[in-house]
Amino acid sequence: MPTDLSAAAQPPATFRDAQFEPRQSTSRFIADALRGAIVEGALLPGEPLRQDAIARQFSVSAIPVREAFRQLESEGWVTIEPNRGAAVSLQSADEAREIYEIRASLESLAIGIAIGHHTPETLADAKRLLEAAENEPDAALYVVRNEQFHMSLYAPADRPRLMELIGQMHRRGERYLRLKLGLPIHKDSSDAEHRAIFDALVARDIEQAQTLVARHLLATGELIHRFLADAQSLALSSHVKKKRRPRASASSRTTRTTSPETDR
Repeated sequence: MPTDLSAAAQPPATFRDAQFEPRQSTSRFIADALRGAIVEGALLPGEPLRQDAIARQFSVSAIPVREAFRQLESEGWVTIEPNRGAAVSLQSADEAREIYEIRASLESLAIGIAIGHHTPETLADAKRLLEAAENEPDAALYVVRNEQFHMSLYAPADRPRLMELIGQMHRRGERYLRLKLGLPIHKDSSDAEHRAIFDALVARDIEQAQTLVARHLLATGELIHRFLADAQSLALSSHVKKKRRPRASASSRTTRTTSPETDR
């Protein structure tokens, strides 16, 4: 099943520039715009999402905005609390690792089913998407091309419900993948792993393809988990140090404010 980035709906350059196009579902467009802003870092973890302000931006009522919030909540992007409203979900080291563990299981299954159904045409499409990802310098577009390449590996399996589950996990993992792409060395390693997976696909080596897909995804999950766990540990340590910083006692403050004349 050929996949073309140019045929897909392009996200706005920034969330603030996003405008509604009538031919699209209103709530879906708003959800896509918010999701893109979160992935790109324009909306930060924990940042409140003001329903009225977003409705004004898109010139819509509050109803499609609430629908967009519910959609994003089901995907893990947004947290909705009673009496507090919606906010961007915090990043979780454990969630990131679990997403990639689930992906490893689902995608190794999918490639095992698909590998015998690939044709020269589907292999050529997968290779085109592989090269597009390799040559993509923009991190936001790389996330899209990465998903397209992975999905092209599994499409010939003809398992629509399996593909739907894999797509859901890709969407939930988008902002975590951006952490991995922060350093070029990690993109280079991903590209090399993708090419090894593709070579196993071309060779019709089911065991090798499944092993490489699982290894690639589990390693990504562990890398992101370590990164987030270390960052959270550092933040907690800094917070504890600030709380434990000793305060000057009343007597010492009195001593510091005593004039030299008083000392005499």
